[in-house]
Amino acid sequence: MADKRDDNYEGVWDGRLGFGNKTALVVIDLLQGYTTEGSPLYAPGVVACVAEMPELLKAARATDMPIIHTQVRYNPHTFIDGGVWIKKAPVLKSLVEGDPYAQFCEGVEPLPEELLITKNYASVFHGTSFAATLTAAGVDTLMITGCTTSGCIRATAVDAVQHGFRPICVRECIGDRHNDPHEANLFDINAKYGDVISKAEALEYINSL
Repeated sequence: MADKRDDNYEGVWDGRLGFGNKTALVVIDLLQGYTTEGSPLYAPGVVACVAEMPELLKAARATDMPIIHTQVRYNPHTFIDGGVWIKKAPVLKSLVEGDPYAQFCEGVEPLPEELLITKNYASVFHGTSFAATLTAAGVDTLMITGCTTSGCIRATAVDAVQHGFRPICVRECIGDRHNDPHEANLFDINAKYGDVISKAEALEYINSL
């Protein structure tokens, strides 16, 4: 029997955006809390994602593609900048300056010349200058990588299309705590908000620049 889910989406929610005129690589929150066993943030899918990222970063760095990294940081005394979200998800309280879990994973650290945006919420757009920065740089497409698929990746992809940018998510370079939400959210992003492509497709595009 045919997959009723795919039958329902076919020809309705399966359009493609493709790449526009200028793409930025966005690396979302690849922090050690997500890759360290025993951490409350630990997400096995992010371990696999981090292993895939150096090759993509190396290729992007050989071009003039803008590379933008993000991190989450909170006031360690009051966490007031986490608002209601940190009340819902107190696990995020390890993301404060000086905590090893808040440091970047080895091999995917930002270079000094690469932009680093600090955020307090899931979407890179929320409460930051991200959209203005992209517009000023002439960027119309975001190649999205990092973690987690069901959280910051999805929120950023949705906000990207709502701000007029093309979200392109690189499947192998995105990870989550469990494969089920990972796959469900990639399916939904690809159906409604942006494109989900393979790492091979991403590298082919980057190498064509």
